[in-house]
Amino acid sequence: MRIARLLGTVLGTTLLTTTALLTAPAQAAPPVTPSDRTSLDGAALQESLDAAHEAGMYGVFSAVRDGRERWTGASGLADVATGRPVTPGMRQRVGSISKTFTAVAVLQQVERGRIRLDAPVADYLPDLIPGERGREITVRMLLNHTSGIGDHVIPAFPSLLQNSPASLDEERFRSVPAGELVRLGLDAPATGRPGEVPGTYSNTNYVIAGLLLEKVTGQDADAYVTRHVIDRAGLRHTYLPRTPYIKGPHPRMYEALYGLIDPPRDYSVYDMSWIRSAGAVVSTMDDLNRFYRALLDGKLVGETALGEMMRTVRVSGMEYGLGIYTVELPGCGRFWGHSGAVFGAGTFALTSEDGERQVAFAQNLMKYESLDENGRPLPHPIDDALTRHVVRALCPDTGTAAPATRDARSALSELLPGTDHSQLTSSLKFDQVSH
Repeated sequence: MRIARLLGTVLGTTLLTTTALLTAPAQAAPPVTPSDRTSLDGAALQESLDAAHEAGMYGVFSAVRDGRERWTGASGLADVATGRPVTPGMRQRVGSISKTFTAVAVLQQVERGRIRLDAPVADYLPDLIPGERGREITVRMLLNHTSGIGDHVIPAFPSLLQNSPASLDEERFRSVPAGELVRLGLDAPATGRPGEVPGTYSNTNYVIAGLLLEKVTGQDADAYVTRHVIDRAGLRHTYLPRTPYIKGPHPRMYEALYGLIDPPRDYSVYDMSWIRSAGAVVSTMDDLNRFYRALLDGKLVGETALGEMMRTVRVSGMEYGLGIYTVELPGCGRFWGHSGAVFGAGTFALTSEDGERQVAFAQNLMKYESLDENGRPLPHPIDDALTRHVVRALCPDTGTAAPATRDARSALSELLPGTDHSQLTSSLKFDQVSH
């Protein structure tokens, strides 16, 4: 089987979600009470970031919260040419974390009675999805990735299937209409029948969700999300970009494409119309923690709508709700959040169910691994360091040698940006993305 097919499969599904998928632990974790937890260990948190940089990550920065305690840190370079360092408050393109923002916006309209989750998409966008397919796919199926609609990303960057990054550079400043992205996704082979579980992650679902939001509100989707989600959550450094440039302090964002781009190239300047409401948000790590805390505290949607968001199904190896997924860390509890990857930038955010324990981190080098003979990324020391950082942040009382910590690392080992893709690549038929 050609490496091009394998590489295309990896890229097409992971550019905007976690670059690999989590596995559920064998048993549920016991609850952890506030009295069980110790203080955040800032030295250990910093050590894990430093270890990631020493292992080859250009730059990484993080924000951690445990109750009233806060910690922020950074390690490495924002710009490898000038030596400019990364700092904790920098902004980052957060990729598929944007899906939580979009899902919240749609659920707000559900609460207002303007959208019904189990209504056909054709009720709102009658001409978008042709034929009976538009009557079979519901709003819920878009948000939990059970629509069966293919992903538009690889068709939008066709050179990736030829082991070439040419499309990335050719499309850097192109403004792509949302309708064109939807057409590419609909023309791709279906990943299953509407409503079929397990579902398959597709960025096209959330491009359609953005169009749905515009139809029922009469507003630009970015404007609605800004006013009713970003501003309502009190996020001061989060926005949806109108140009290819990022406002405010940010790192350069380097893409290695598994060695096809050597040295890695900066893609921090990029027109994000190729992903729109599925992955265009720019944010800081503090803001991401604030956002997920506000969501889980019921400040963005009410109890019923939040309950719908947290109803999960199996999707490409994840326990996925409506724009949010969950993972159980043995000895630490259940956490909710999302992760994202765009060219050159990876971001990860998890929050405990009670909103007390949080971590969000960003990295500015992507697809740094080597590929094995089957075209699957090999484990890398960067991944172990970042996993250790998350465990230190979310499970501060376990101790690095405790069995609970080892179990937590196992649950996270295939979740972080840039880790092993074996489950991902085996979960798809390669011919579905090879044209």
